[in-house]
Amino acid sequence: MTTGTATRTATAPLERHRAGTVVGDYIKLTKPRVISLLLVTTLCAMFIAEHGVPDGWLIAWTMLGGYLAAGGAHAMNHFTDRDLDAEMGRTDARPVVQGRISPARALAFGIVLSILSVAVLAWSSNWVAAAMGLAGIIGYVGVYSLWLKRTTVHNIVIGGAAGAFPPLVGWAAVTGDLSLYAWLLFAIVFYWTPPHFWALALLIKDDYSRAGVPMLPSVHGEQATQRQVLLWTIAMVGVSVMPCAAGLAGVTYLVSALVLGGVFVYFSWRLWREGTRRRAKFAFHYSLLYLALLFVAMAVDAA
Repeated sequence: MTTGTATRTATAPLERHRAGTVVGDYIKLTKPRVISLLLVTTLCAMFIAEHGVPDGWLIAWTMLGGYLAAGGAHAMNHFTDRDLDAEMGRTDARPVVQGRISPARALAFGIVLSILSVAVLAWSSNWVAAAMGLAGIIGYVGVYSLWLKRTTVHNIVIGGAAGAFPPLVGWAAVTGDLSLYAWLLFAIVFYWTPPHFWALALLIKDDYSRAGVPMLPSVHGEQATQRQVLLWTIAMVGVSVMPCAAGLAGVTYLVSALVLGGVFVYFSWRLWREGTRRRAKFAFHYSLLYLALLFVAMAVDAA
């Protein structure tokens, strides 16, 4: 074996490792763990709209379009929030902050994914679904990340609407329009977002304070935040039963919504009463499970 051959053989694994690291960093820009819950609401909305199982190819293309839309928005968020991320322990290891991906490349990556998402959704389903995907991107990047997050304590209340667009994408992909039920799905996610996010904010309050982000616990304190978590949870449960009140969902969903919502209210009440990090963790982690199971219950009921 020649020296050149030996050198190439030795460096090949290192090059593959570097390539894998780069690919992994770009995947991290899309925040796949966050997207997984968004895709659950998209998929369940498709089953609800279809009153059964939608076409398999439509599901596949809509999931791809939804991932690209959310991933593009998240990648651009890495660009817009790079100064804040550097001050927070939860985010200071992100690829842009660490310099593994340049801000310009993260922005370009996000723009490309966003354009592809609109093209995929418009081609595979319809322009209504594509428009809802684009609205979610604009809401998350333009309204929440660039404006509300840095300026008002109500950032997550208003900006949280961006995370409520995935059900609209799924619904429109199947039906081509947006009915009352579709907007009720939007409302459920909208009312779910504040108690979900404020429970997390209680856990990382010091990070937000250090970064200068006017999140509720940093501005008005933990007790006020715990009270708001409870109040918004109660309001969310009320909104969650509106599909039944409107005659759009049946007993299966009603029972599921009351049971799941009752548990959420209990965790929020314990958080308000005790105010411990342990209770905040319970409320935050249960909120993720709650939304997924609630949408699954709606899909089962509709089918």
